[in-house]
Amino acid sequence: MDTETHQSGGTLRLVLLGPPGSGKGTQAKLLVDRFKIPQVSTGDMLRAAARAGTALGQEAKRSMDRGVLVPDATIVGLVRERLGEPDCSCGYILDGFPRTVAQAEALEKLGTPLDHVLSLEVPEDELVVRLAGRRTCRSCGAMYHVQFSPSRGDAVCDACGAPTYQRDDDREETVRRRLQVYTTETEPLVSFYQERGLLRRVPGTGTVAEIAQRVARALGV
Repeated sequence: MDTETHQSGGTLRLVLLGPPGSGKGTQAKLLVDRFKIPQVSTGDMLRAAARAGTALGQEAKRSMDRGVLVPDATIVGLVRERLGEPDCSCGYILDGFPRTVAQAEALEKLGTPLDHVLSLEVPEDELVVRLAGRRTCRSCGAMYHVQFSPSRGDAVCDACGAPTYQRDDDREETVRRRLQVYTTETEPLVSFYQERGLLRRVPGTGTVAEIAQRVARALGV
């Protein structure tokens, strides 16, 4: 089935799930390029709404300025506004929303049924290798990986010669805590969509191209 056939109903609405380090951002970009639909990121929406100064944007900014979670009602309102924009008329990829079952239930009430929920799944030990191996240049911000894309010199940036370092949030103990939080928050959501027959589990190991092929098969294209 080709892309045009798959979109014969006029829309392709996806939720993309995946833990830190799963390659979700890379696969989202490939899907955007292939289906010509926008990636709708909660973080992007919050920042855009805050800049625009809308009522919902001001509510969101107050929460962000206080360092607390933005209330579900505000997030859902922003999503409703965003999905009503013209570029979402042929579908979208939701990234970072929903995060909870309550948000998933609110999304259902918006009246735009999802076609698929893709869950990129990678063993925890591999995620730890991917994230804990990252190194960042202190000067120019260039990124390296001790195993997959090391700098030519030991702990030195190829681009500018400055030292590279491991960010605190890339340390193994921190990475494992982040992954545990993701699992705790997301597992009920996975079950929610599995019960509705929307969940498509995709192994996230291998090359970018191999994973993209699995994603395409999961979507039936």
